[in-house]
Amino acid sequence: MGTYKIILAVIAAAIVTIGVVVGLSLSKGTFASQQYEISVDPFKDPQSLFTMARVTIQNVGSEPLTNVRANFGGGQIQELGTLKPGQKIIVSPPSDNPLEFVIVTADEGIYVNKVYRMPTKMPGMMGS
Repeated sequence: MGTYKIILAVIAAAIVTIGVVVGLSLSKGTFASQQYEISVDPFKDPQSLFTMARVTIQNVGSEPLTNVRANFGGGQIQELGTLKPGQKIIVSPPSDNPLEFVIVTADEGIYVNKVYRMPTKMPGMMGS
């Protein structure tokens, strides 16, 4: 009878460990490490006839960010307002923008300057 209790305890510990590991991996990005923090991902995909571009902005901090602005360069600024913790938005730069960089700022001392990233082109894929 004592052997079964040990086996059950080991199985229960393994289940709890697996649950914690899976829970932490699924919650990636939802646990705020700082009070005010933002994630900015500018992306552009040049095709043969046009260029698709977008900027993903997410508040990854634990507090709201106020007066969030996206500066696309050339005097083109988009006011985004307030972002709640965990809130993600996707914005499109103006169509006549050179798509070189994006600066995202907020009243809480946030200043992020990023260049656009582009996907790796592979032979046979659309746009390559």
